[in-house]
Amino acid sequence: MSNNRRPTYLPIAIIAVVIIVIAAAVIVWFKPDNKPMATQQSLSASPTDKSESTLSTALNSEQTEQTALAQSQSAFVTGLERLPRSLRDTQVDGEIIINENKQLVVTEGLRRLFDYFLSALGEEEEATIYARVESYIRHHTPEPAASQAVAIFGNYVAYLKALPEIEKHYGNLQLQATKNGELDLNAITQQKQDVASLRQQYFDKTTIEAFFGASDSYDDYSMEMVRINQNEQMSEAQKQAARQDYVSRLPDGAIKTNIMQQANLNELMARTEQMKAAGSSPEALYNMRRELVGAPAAERLAQVDQEDANFDQRFQQLQSQKQQILAQTTDKAKAQIQITQLEKQLFNNAERKRLTGYAALQKSELE
Repeated sequence: MSNNRRPTYLPIAIIAVVIIVIAAAVIVWFKPDNKPMATQQSLSASPTDKSESTLSTALNSEQTEQTALAQSQSAFVTGLERLPRSLRDTQVDGEIIINENKQLVVTEGLRRLFDYFLSALGEEEEATIYARVESYIRHHTPEPAASQAVAIFGNYVAYLKALPEIEKHYGNLQLQATKNGELDLNAITQQKQDVASLRQQYFDKTTIEAFFGASDSYDDYSMEMVRINQNEQMSEAQKQAARQDYVSRLPDGAIKTNIMQQANLNELMARTEQMKAAGSSPEALYNMRRELVGAPAAERLAQVDQEDANFDQRFQQLQSQKQQILAQTTDKAKAQIQITQLEKQLFNNAERKRLTGYAALQKSELE
């Protein structure tokens, strides 16, 4: 099992955290052994995470009353006793940061800590998880920061429970919009405004920025890219210029850096596909890639191209010889033995695992 379990946020990828600068030494109480941690952890894109909407749905489906089972399981000291199966052998994700006055410093890592425990919804009841989180916070955090963190956790749970009503309303509108092949950006904008208003009911501005600032920046970027792509009045060159202009106007920082990298990756993929379709030379591909992602990455991509071409050549050889075997042998079992032997001659063990999927891909491209 992974040693670092990270729950998801919004469906849009989220990569950076808000860095909080404190004049005095910052004390972090984070790990079960109470060892201090001096810096915040960076948030990286993790497509295996649990989404905010999934957590809100699970919370609303859980019983909120304290049952006898919950009472027996909620006698926690550290909050890490009798962990549910999904959290066993994992490292607690997130952080609790306090300043020199033992006041809570709210960071995105605090939200990750909440989501780490909330990801066990379904295995544990809500009341049990609440007791577990409160025990964990109070065991690892001094006052008044501990009570501040517990209060924010209660508001976070309430916020997640309130989300489904907004999602239910706009989910139907979005389903209708996508039937035409385009996203209804007006509906998405209104939904974001309603979510923003909901957040203001449960959190102060500092907490909203810490918990949701990075993901909102990525949402805004994604929406602007969709808006540009759906603008039929712009040429492709104008669209590319508009994309670059939007990114250039972003505030300097980790978010801008990661968005620029993602933009370069998207441009790399699009231009690579166009150039390969046009029959561009390997040298032209290398020069384009070097311009976008640098020489080391361009060299690695060129090597991947060579490996793919070699694999495809052997695949075509396999297909040709397979047809000959099937045409010459009426005994299907004997034919399959010969085909298997041929596959072993042409491909190693790892490559043979790709054959079925590669064959399906080739077939779909011909249809």
